[in-house]
Amino acid sequence: MGPLYQGYELMEQGGILMWPILATSIAALAIALERFISLRRARIDTREFMDTMRQVLRRGRVQEAIEICDEANAPLARMMKAGLLIHDRAKEDIREAIEDAGHLEIPRLERYLAALATCVNVAPLLGLLGTVQGMIRVFSVIQQRQGQVVPADLAGGISNALLTTAAGLCVAIPTLVVYNYFVTQVDNLVVEMELSASELVDLLNRNRDELDTYR
Repeated sequence: MGPLYQGYELMEQGGILMWPILATSIAALAIALERFISLRRARIDTREFMDTMRQVLRRGRVQEAIEICDEANAPLARMMKAGLLIHDRAKEDIREAIEDAGHLEIPRLERYLAALATCVNVAPLLGLLGTVQGMIRVFSVIQQRQGQVVPADLAGGISNALLTTAAGLCVAIPTLVVYNYFVTQVDNLVVEMELSASELVDLLNRNRDELDTYR
């Protein structure tokens, strides 16, 4: 009960704005956990996946390649599947199908990142608002006492100002680090998907050219 009670005391000293800051921290933590799990599931070994796809497609086993994509169940695999389903169409059609699939996958990868960025911006602003609130309390006391004050009279307002500022920054700083980490992860995934998509289009086009040559 000791640490819990002390935490509650700090919340009380910080004033009412400590509660929205706490809510912001809980929301940021929930989003971070959800994104960590989702992005971990979305990532596959791209090199190994593409090596397998090359081996299968060089043998002309398109259906087997589609089944491999279904088993992988990742954004990259779903993009590949969109192109494989129309492997007998023109190169431009395959590329367009893959790009359309990518346009559906990228928002899924970026889901809730805007909300996480909002938490980064809102937390220090709430802290700043708490600082203003605390300073208003300080000047209100000075006005009521007509300047005849002792430090103890101002302690409440100053404590309010400092605690909310510190709390807002304690939420915003780690949330910003986590947000940038997720943005980097998504950007890397998108680059891998784009490179793999281009390679798939070339593979399918090359296989079709080879088949036409044999005919």
